[in-house]
Amino acid sequence: MVVVGVDPHKHSHTAVAVDSNGRELGQITVGNTAAELIRLLEWAQRWPGSRRWAVEDCRHVAGSLLRALLGTGQAVVTVPPKLMARARASARTRGKSDPIDALAVARAALREPDLPEAHLDEQALQIRLLLDHREDLVAERTRMINRLGWHLHDLEVALPRGQALNRITTLNRLREQIGRLAGGVRAEIAAELIERIITVTRRVGQLKRRIEAQVQPLVPHLLAIPGCGGLTAAKVLAETAGVDRFRSSAAFAMHAGTAPIPVWTGNRARFRLNRGGNRQLNAALHRIAVTQLRIHRPAQALVQRRTAAGNSKTEALRVLRRHLADVVYHQLRADTGSPGTCHPEAG
Repeated sequence: MVVVGVDPHKHSHTAVAVDSNGRELGQITVGNTAAELIRLLEWAQRWPGSRRWAVEDCRHVAGSLLRALLGTGQAVVTVPPKLMARARASARTRGKSDPIDALAVARAALREPDLPEAHLDEQALQIRLLLDHREDLVAERTRMINRLGWHLHDLEVALPRGQALNRITTLNRLREQIGRLAGGVRAEIAAELIERIITVTRRVGQLKRRIEAQVQPLVPHLLAIPGCGGLTAAKVLAETAGVDRFRSSAAFAMHAGTAPIPVWTGNRARFRLNRGGNRQLNAALHRIAVTQLRIHRPAQALVQRRTAAGNSKTEALRVLRRHLADVVYHQLRADTGSPGTCHPEAG
């Protein structure tokens, strides 16, 4: 088995090949063009037989490389940056460089043989792009709302009590109110911000409806989970990028960062929060858990049992989130037609 670790960058990719013992066999640096990626594949063919590619999981810069590798039928796994950093820290090589990072990626893949394999999922990619675009617009709107708030404070314009500045009806009333003021440049800037916030808010709503319409036919079983709305289901689908990559629900839970980590010794057994895994997927499971605590009786009963047994509410919520990882995994398998058991409810 030869593992080729790749440290991807915007304009170049550095690859290091290692054998099954982690001993370096060779290294190369290529550009990110199609011709350079072909050169990378030809370089890797000098080691015939079983070969696996390990690519550092850089969200955007590794996209074209992964598509090229998967398009030629290569076996590819993605290595989280934390795993790569640990492998680099444990090596005897000092410093940091692209070849050092690529070597650490390869050795991390050797140490973790159960990393999920990457594969092309165009539907998940499209949904993730739409989600990322919507989240960028929401963040931009929040910044504009913050600036608008200070201008309204200086203009002595009272904010409507109990109404947020991301509601178009509220913004229209503020626009009319500011139009009656003689506030000079400050009123002009505030009016401009209101117009931009209205435009962005409408676009955010359009994206939300588009995402929900695309997700509905893809994951109906996932949407049947209490507390899992359209945007949350889209986030789960996009970040999972193919549930068949995971051999079991436990592997999926580890990827989502919900698998408990033991930190006990002697007679005191306890587990701590898992800070690893995909944090976006972890946040989606957390939203489902928090919603179920409000509306879903089985989830409420589970948390009550755990707190009665001595767990804190935070620890009980962590248990619920781990349970939901199993539920989401089986529902995703049901949506893809893979064999497995459906668990529509938590608790």
